[in-house]
Amino acid sequence: MSIGDPGLAEDEADLAAGSLPVAGLQLDVRARLVGAGDRARRLKVLLDRPLASYYLVLGSTLLLLAVGLMMVLSTSTAYDLDQGQPPYSMFQKQLLGAVAGLVLMWLASRAPARMLRACAYPLLLVSLIGLVLVLMAPPQDDVHRWLTVAGLQVQPSEFAKLALVLWGADLLARKERLGQLTDTRHLLVPLLPGAALMCLLVVLGKDLGTTFLLLVIFMALLVIVGTPGRVLFGMVGLMAFALLMVIVAHPYELQRLSSFLGPHPAGCSSLSCYQLIQGKDALGSGGLFGVGLGASTMKWGLLPNSPTDFIFAILGQELGLVGTVCVVALYGGLAFAGLRIARRVPDTFARLAAGAITVWLVVQAMVNMGGVLGLLPITGVPLPLISSGVSSLIVTLAAMGMLMSFARAEPGAAQALAAAGPGTHSRLARWLGLGRRAL
Repeated sequence: MSIGDPGLAEDEADLAAGSLPVAGLQLDVRARLVGAGDRARRLKVLLDRPLASYYLVLGSTLLLLAVGLMMVLSTSTAYDLDQGQPPYSMFQKQLLGAVAGLVLMWLASRAPARMLRACAYPLLLVSLIGLVLVLMAPPQDDVHRWLTVAGLQVQPSEFAKLALVLWGADLLARKERLGQLTDTRHLLVPLLPGAALMCLLVVLGKDLGTTFLLLVIFMALLVIVGTPGRVLFGMVGLMAFALLMVIVAHPYELQRLSSFLGPHPAGCSSLSCYQLIQGKDALGSGGLFGVGLGASTMKWGLLPNSPTDFIFAILGQELGLVGTVCVVALYGGLAFAGLRIARRVPDTFARLAAGAITVWLVVQAMVNMGGVLGLLPITGVPLPLISSGVSSLIVTLAAMGMLMSFARAEPGAAQALAAAGPGTHSRLARWLGLGRRAL
């Protein structure tokens, strides 16, 4: 620029007036906004890829499983010593359950939808038989929830949730193909009696949390299939009345609800009130980054059920706010991927099953974390993929494998794999069961 350039004169005038830094700040803000917009567009393009749902489900599942095994190792050691058991015994069972669950997840991810539909009725029958056998077995802690098989405790109600998903999705898909869903009777029969029977057997075992989740699965199937609003409102009213009657009939559940609704004095004696106070103390003491992995003090007998129902409180104490936010974000990733799969798959059965699985697991996570935070009543349901519990872990991993199988049926998934050609991506895809034979 020359000495007599008018632009230079304007810059000198701006500098004298003090407006040049402001203009530079405006340019910097504009550049940042443009950069943020570019990043948002790149993220949208990445999420719009045909295999984005598959890899999002796989990545979120493996990360949550890793966090869960790490937290079970941290909490179960103290619990085992407190119960007079050998250390690491609970973690060893959880690790074996993780291995078995990963095998089932891999098999389910390779299975076509017709094979998954074929498992619906056998799994339903086995679940009902298991629920009946649980009621016939001696109670444990005054509840009927577990069967001892080969030295391991099995919880049939966990398998009942997956059975209701597959059976309900298969049933409604068949009725839709026959054009019968325009009649309310075909919408509810036999789905409503079957779900009611499952809920009755679980309620008799004094497991209100699992009963609520079975009802959530039932409602999710009705919503996804397009049930009229008046029928949905009627079902919600009926289920609310039934749950209220169960709570009134079970003193323990009534005590939990009273503890949630009432004040929480420091010296309260009920277990649910004590759990809630100790859980909040554990979460609050974690701060931003936590006290460190394995350094929790609450797990040493101060917080009941720390490896199972209240493991989220120990996670918050050891990993802090950052750790809890990351876990919530991973569940959010699963919710996004699952609902995306349910929206994009062309098959009715896959759409119903994917939507029901997603709603079930996300609601279960919200109920568990809400109970620890005091935002919801304590129900005793485990935190998916994180809480200790072999049956819950195996069933959840199998459900994740089914979501991955449905993701392979999304439009463009097969073409994306075929276009990948030789290389690391295609080898990884084939190893994960996404090759042409699996499709």
